[in-house]
Amino acid sequence: MSRFHIIREYTGVLLGTAVVAAAFQMFLIPNQIAAGGISGLGVILFHLLGLPMGVTIFLLNLPLFLISAKIFGWKFIVRGLFGAVSLSLLVELLAFLPRVTEDLLLASLYGGILMGVGIALVFGARGSTGGTVLAAQVLNKLFGFTMGQSLLSVDFLVVTLAGIVFNLELAMYALISLFVTSRVIDLVQEGISNSKATLIISSHTEAITERILRDLDRGATILTGKGAYTKEDRDMVLTVVSQSEVPRLKNIVHEVDERAFVIVGNAQDVLGEGFKPGPES
Repeated sequence: MSRFHIIREYTGVLLGTAVVAAAFQMFLIPNQIAAGGISGLGVILFHLLGLPMGVTIFLLNLPLFLISAKIFGWKFIVRGLFGAVSLSLLVELLAFLPRVTEDLLLASLYGGILMGVGIALVFGARGSTGGTVLAAQVLNKLFGFTMGQSLLSVDFLVVTLAGIVFNLELAMYALISLFVTSRVIDLVQEGISNSKATLIISSHTEAITERILRDLDRGATILTGKGAYTKEDRDMVLTVVSQSEVPRLKNIVHEVDERAFVIVGNAQDVLGEGFKPGPES
């Protein structure tokens, strides 16, 4: 990987952690919303003991990084260590940012949105901020829990602790923020789907494929299947088109074979010719 790509990725991690830190200072910390993970523990300890959140995040991450380094090797955690240190510093450096709202619902929603955008930027730069993800990887390696089980367990414990330290209502708002964060991460990473994957089952696949290639200028793949009821071999056409091309595709299929069976679904992330390019090496 070139030096330019390395610098760009570390800059992406820095930008992402800045957005996450801003979310904490403007929405989550002043409203006592502990939305899971190490950072959620930081919010709890800040209000309970007055400990600076940046210091708390770093100290809680440190043993996780030491354990991870022993299990996975130092090369595995370098980017995560950079992200965790950046987040710890930026949370303190951005402490001057004002509290934007006292409305708990708005704070949990917009705090979750900003958190999701920031974490997605970090992930997009192949980085990490340590915390929950790192703890989940350790639990997965040591005890065989799945990543999903590990992430859910850690976040659930933090939100439960928030309910005990603060109150049940604040814990419920923390769950809202946690959910919004996870959805925004997916949205930013995968984008809003504008592509449709289409599977066409017909006895006239050759004619349909020819029309797709000629009229839509899209590629297609002919697959072979067998009818569960008839036990007959059937050909199917698989193609991916933009959302705006779906009506034209339906018209083509209808013109060629009125009895064709058509399935249209979202293609969340499409890489290749005619769509967005693949990831850079």
